[in-house]
Amino acid sequence: MNLSATPPSRTERGAGSRKPVERAGPKDVVAANPSATPQEGGQDAGQIDAERLGRLLGNPGLAWLVERARHRMARARPLTGTVALSHPDETQRRAAEGLLGRVPQAGRSLTVRLDTVDAILRRSGVSPDGLAPAVVALTGPVTPHAEARRSEERAWEEACAPLGTLDAELADWAGRIRGDGLVRRLARTPEAAGPLVDAAVRALRALPVVPSMSRATFAARHLSGAHSLDEGTPLATLVLSGLRALTGFPDGAGAAWRREAWASVGLLKDDVSSTVLSLNLRGTPALDWMADAGEPAVLTLRSLTRLTSTPAVPTTGVVHLCENPAVLSAAANSFGPACPPLVCLQGQPSAAALTLLRGLSARGADLLYHGDFDWGGVRIATALRRSVPWQPWRYTAAHYRAAVVRVAEAPDLTGSPAETPWDPALAAALAEHGVRVEEEAVLDDLLADLRTQAR
Repeated sequence: MNLSATPPSRTERGAGSRKPVERAGPKDVVAANPSATPQEGGQDAGQIDAERLGRLLGNPGLAWLVERARHRMARARPLTGTVALSHPDETQRRAAEGLLGRVPQAGRSLTVRLDTVDAILRRSGVSPDGLAPAVVALTGPVTPHAEARRSEERAWEEACAPLGTLDAELADWAGRIRGDGLVRRLARTPEAAGPLVDAAVRALRALPVVPSMSRATFAARHLSGAHSLDEGTPLATLVLSGLRALTGFPDGAGAAWRREAWASVGLLKDDVSSTVLSLNLRGTPALDWMADAGEPAVLTLRSLTRLTSTPAVPTTGVVHLCENPAVLSAAANSFGPACPPLVCLQGQPSAAALTLLRGLSARGADLLYHGDFDWGGVRIATALRRSVPWQPWRYTAAHYRAAVVRVAEAPDLTGSPAETPWDPALAAALAEHGVRVEEEAVLDDLLADLRTQAR
């Protein structure tokens, strides 16, 4: 017998011998992906063995573990306790078992103690300061969530800063869209919001336009191109919101409503869709013919802007204005060709209506206006007043109070209150009584005024 022979190791003994479990040591724990390497330049990166860290913790099967640790760091939570992964795959199980040097485990979840990983990194010398700097070295600097939120809020504030340069009449709108998140919903990121807000402010500063023009022409002149305000674009949505605040255009929906909203500031889809209803205006062959018959005429924007002859100022110098077609129809029925000239807005003033009334006013006509006694009605009147001067026609607080007494079962006012600059007492009276009085309810009074002036 050779007494100097080296005895066989435990792993070389018979097939029935039990092989010991190899535990992760400071130098011999190798991950399944030795090519993974950490990023450089992270905190304490100079003390970290980058190559060994890549082998130890850079395995794709441990990406979930590193991400959990990073998430805790961003929330300023300690890297202690257990993290778990539901339904891990075989790669994730083997990577965790290789890192921790433990016997493979079965089950529906995989658990790892962060304290244990931290200790392995420290003992091995791979990351003397533990898990936190190792995560930074692998994935880059970690920005705390609170700091990230503050930084993002500053970016949103900077993106929305141009809103503060708008005129006072849009100040309330600018504050409202900051609060309701419209810009955030449209832009999604501060980076996208900056150009969006800047373009919207440029557009709103240029509105309303006189004379009217197509939306595409306006966009080509003031924005980045003719299609900048096409339907459905974030910029069109934001500018539409702002111009409604500028004009007081009422709530609504649908393509026709949007077309009239754009037209209220002089931006048109075309020059024939916008119309205005009139009775007994003269000055063109067509108007003279309709006035001789005492029949209402529909004027298009095209006819008001393309013809050399325009509606003439009446000899009396006065044109009555109403909000609802029922008033004009009743006047035509009652007085026919003898009725004083009358223009009906049919709700919010269209581009055609504004073009007609601006022309009459510029040539010296006195405009007398009546509308519904409700918050929507006074908003329409205010929007019209921004474009042309007019005097109230039975449209004051005194007339409202008199009508409330006579109207039975008047419906309640709805919507938010609005100012009445031509008679501040009217807004107070509306708020006091809380009921609406439509033009049709005072039709006899309006017709009586027209009768006294009928030819």
